[in-house]
Amino acid sequence: MKMLRSKKALSPVVASIILIAVTVAVSIAVAAWMGALPWLFMGGAEQLQVGTPWGWTDTCVYVNVTNAGGSTLTIAGARVNGTTAAVVADSGSLILAPNQKAGLKVTVSGMTFQVDYQYTITIVTSNNKEFPTTGKRP
Repeated sequence: MKMLRSKKALSPVVASIILIAVTVAVSIAVAAWMGALPWLFMGGAEQLQVGTPWGWTDTCVYVNVTNAGGSTLTIAGARVNGTTAAVVADSGSLILAPNQKAGLKVTVSGMTFQVDYQYTITIVTSNNKEFPTTGKRP
């Protein structure tokens, strides 16, 4: 077999440098792509900010909520210290668009809120996500 002496190939050093450069470029592209993925997934997740309970009476308490997620959510109900509670929104609708705020009136049938007792109020969405807050009736 005859070797052609007039043809030149890349030296091993140049080939190694090119391989390293391509590897670095691909790894940067993959890292940038993977870094953007959590933002895509988090935008659609339910995120409800629940404020501190206020406006306590013997039979009800008020809680302000804000839809901090990127998708519309529906409030399905609430619990007070594990007991199912009725929820009524001040706007009349329990469906919150992104960044929409609402005041919720939470009432537990047959329960009286006691003074100086701490209560855990959990707002539940239609996807069974739970968002708790705590407060003490003054």
